[in-house]
Amino acid sequence: MELTVNGDTVVLDGPVDVPALLAHLDLPDTGVAVAVNGVVRPKTRWDEEISAYAEVDVLTAVQGG
Repeated sequence: MELTVNGDTVVLDGPVDVPALLAHLDLPDTGVAVAVNGVVRPKTRWDEEISAYAEVDVLTAVQGG
């Protein structure tokens, strides 16, 4: 399965949801926002499968001023 994550192609062995994708990318599951095909996916829907060839954006919170 192929996805585009933050502009980079990511190839996975099979279906994936947000938590599995974050784990594959070695990213935390807190302090992040995820958009799939331009639509922010609320955490209550993170367990839904991400379709093949989806464009995923993962944004992390950054402190600063």
